[in-house]
Amino acid sequence: MIDYKLLEALATVVEQGGFERAASRLGLSQSAVSQRIKLLESRIGAPVLLRATPPVATPAGQRLLNHAQQVRLLERDLQQDLPMVGGEEGPARLRVALNADSLATWWAPAVAGFCTEERLLLDLLTDDQEVGLRRMRAGEVAGCVCATRDPVAGARSLRLGNMRYLAVASASLLADRADRADPARVLERLPAVVFGPDDQLQHRFLLECGYQGEFPHHLCPSSEGFVQMLSAGMGWGMVPQLQIQGQLHSGELREVVPGRHVDVPLYWHYWRHGGRLLEALTRCLERRAPLLLTDGDAA
Repeated sequence: MIDYKLLEALATVVEQGGFERAASRLGLSQSAVSQRIKLLESRIGAPVLLRATPPVATPAGQRLLNHAQQVRLLERDLQQDLPMVGGEEGPARLRVALNADSLATWWAPAVAGFCTEERLLLDLLTDDQEVGLRRMRAGEVAGCVCATRDPVAGARSLRLGNMRYLAVASASLLADRADRADPARVLERLPAVVFGPDDQLQHRFLLECGYQGEFPHHLCPSSEGFVQMLSAGMGWGMVPQLQIQGQLHSGELREVVPGRHVDVPLYWHYWRHGGRLLEALTRCLERRAPLLLTDGDAA
């Protein structure tokens, strides 16, 4: 049998990003948390953590984290069904990974009512989609939003809809160029604003416009800062249409190639045996997300 106090120590160290924070969260000394991890490793006969900064779960640790995440959710169901079963009081918590653009646009309106009704608290991690799936695989999160359809082992995925991205720039940046060249060619000469090294939206849009190759760009890993840079005239970039409705209406930002966009499908990944709370959140997203995103059946 697994000693769940030891398992809780492992989960808390990973979630809190270190032994000191985990000790504070658990109300233990740092030495006591370390001893619990060592005892867990002794009992399963394999290391569960790489002592890095922050600590990283080993493959064995990842399987245990996955198990711990699901046990927490199932125990909540049991406590509701059998009130005499003891457990932690207070709101439930779920750790969810999602991309920054979703957090900046549709996520909060989609889940706000559900979280209030269920007294649910969220620990949100903003990650690139591949990182989010790795967190799922490692058992660090109960669910994630990403553009990949295929779930990791033990999980399911649900199509939510499309995030529509527009290529935009400030009106002032485009003012002296729009009449002199094909708008698509303008993009080749203007610097772009790119969210991060793995952001391929600008490349995809340029390819659809008939341009291949490298282009000058700023890196800005912030959804709000991204729009601020565009509004300041520092370049063009791909932004969720949901995020810039006001700027488009006022004329502060303009589409560089009107009528052309890139749709990115979004999927909700969640554990197959995650308990009623996770299932209820999934049903909420199934109802609410399509109302906020574009057609989930679109190509």
